[in-house]
Amino acid sequence: MNLPSNEDIQYTFEDFHHNHIISYVDYFSDTQQGRCHIYSYPYTLSEYNKITNNFPGGVFKCVSKISLYDERPFEHEFFLRIAQSFPFVKKLILENMKPQNDKQCKNSEDDNQVLPIIEYPYLIKLDLTEAHLDYIELFLLDTKTRLSNNGNLVVIYQALRRVTEKFTKDATRINGEKLHRLSLLGKYRIPKYVKEYFSHTEILN
Repeated sequence: MNLPSNEDIQYTFEDFHHNHIISYVDYFSDTQQGRCHIYSYPYTLSEYNKITNNFPGGVFKCVSKISLYDERPFEHEFFLRIAQSFPFVKKLILENMKPQNDKQCKNSEDDNQVLPIIEYPYLIKLDLTEAHLDYIELFLLDTKTRLSNNGNLVVIYQALRRVTEKFTKDATRINGEKLHRLSLLGKYRIPKYVKEYFSHTEILN
């Protein structure tokens, strides 16, 4: 696939003297697809979709809805950058089925390295239906992510069951108790122990 380079794209806009044009190019080998992001900065739209690991950063105060997509893993540092770049995000959709690399490395180390906590103070809807288990765990562990108290999580039932170790894992309870609403896909009848685990949450299916 012949995709334009970022330099080629920037050259196209060299006559836009009064606008700062941001661009970056992604190529996805699994699906044999490419995508170019091109926008003027400061960015004034309310949505920013298909953000990848190549996201160049910046501050987007007008954006309230974002979607994250990549065929490469999203590591902890990536989510920190996203939280800093989109301080007022209210809805986040995550599409990534690749496990995290840094989680595997840290699990094999003996040191107790503490990573900065990811904070999304205004996030009210989180869609993880197309996310690897690592990302579901990342958002449910209060030692990794700090969520607001009125969030709505959309997730596959079996994936959540595995992450919470059949709804018994204490480490995922704190953020779980902050959820205002939990939408479980793939389960027609919600067991009593699930309702007890998310005791302060409205559960939908």
